[in-house]
Amino acid sequence: MTHLKIGDKAPKIVSKDQNGNPVLLESFLGKKIVLFFYPKDDTPGCTAESCSFRDHYSDLQKAGLIVFGLSVDDEKKHQKFIKKYTLPFSLISDTEKKVVEDYGVWAKKKFMGREYMGIMRTTFVIDEMGDILFIVNDVDTKNAATQILEMIQKININ
Repeated sequence: MTHLKIGDKAPKIVSKDQNGNPVLLESFLGKKIVLFFYPKDDTPGCTAESCSFRDHYSDLQKAGLIVFGLSVDDEKKHQKFIKKYTLPFSLISDTEKKVVEDYGVWAKKKFMGREYMGIMRTTFVIDEMGDILFIVNDVDTKNAATQILEMIQKININ
C-alpha cells in the first residue's frame, strides 16, 4: 500500500501522455484530479476500471474532476487502449517507474505462486491545492468511477 495519506501534498508528476505531450501535475492546480494507477493496458480488470471512468466521464466532469489513468505501459500501448475502448481521458506513461514509486504503488505482488514487481491498483483524488483529498486502495474495477463520485458527494454534503 502507498505511504501517502489524506492531506499530504501529492508528489509531482512529470511525465507524458499517450501522445507524448508533457503532463505536469502543477499545471492543474485549481482543479480536482482523479489519478488512477492500474497495472496494464487491455487486461480484464484494467479494462473494466478504465471503461467505468469512460462510462461515467460526463458525471465526473460535472463534479469538477479531471481524470488521468497511469501505468508503466508506453505511449503506443496507451494509444491502442484508448482507441479500442474510446477512452475520453488521457493515459500517462511512466515507463521509468518514477511516478509509481513516488506514489508508493510500485510493490511486490504475488500471482499463482510467483512474485514480481507491479502496480498496486490505487486511485488518488487530488484537490485544487495539490493535496491528496482521498485514496482508494480497494478499487472495485467495475464501479471505480461510482466509488469516486460517491466520495466526492459525501465531501460536498459535509
